[in-house]
Amino acid sequence: MSSLEFSKSEKKRFSLIARIKSANHAWRGVKIMFSAGHNVRLYMLFLIAVIYLGYALCISSLEWVALVIVIGLVFVTEAINTAIEIHMDLTSPEFHPHARDTKDVSAGASLLAVFTAVIVGLIIFLPKVIVLL
Repeated sequence: MSSLEFSKSEKKRFSLIARIKSANHAWRGVKIMFSAGHNVRLYMLFLIAVIYLGYALCISSLEWVALVIVIGLVFVTEAINTAIEIHMDLTSPEFHPHARDTKDVSAGASLLAVFTAVIVGLIIFLPKVIVLL
C-alpha cells in the first residue's frame, strides 16, 4: 500500500459535531473582528446606506453582484487585517519595525479594498444620482 492510500479506519470520518464546532470557531472569529476591528462598525453603516440606495435607485442584478463582491472583499480584508494585528501584538509586544511594517501592509490591503468598493459604488450610483438631480 502506498503512502497516499489509507484504509477506512485510518481516514478521519466525517463528523457533524466537528463541523458544527468548526463553524462555531469561525463565528467567534467574526465576533472578534467586529469587536476588535475599529473600522468594521463604520463599514456596517456604509453597508446599510448602500443597501438602501440600491433599493431606492432600483439597481440591476449585475450591479448588486458587483456590490456584494466588493463589500465581501472589504470585510474579508478587514478580517485578515484584524487577525494579523492580533498576531503581531502577541508575537511582538514591544515596538519592532518589521511588526509595524506587517501591520501597515495589512492595513493597506484593507484600504485598497475600501478604495475599490468606493470606485465600484461611484460607478454604479453616481450616474443614477446625477439623473435625479
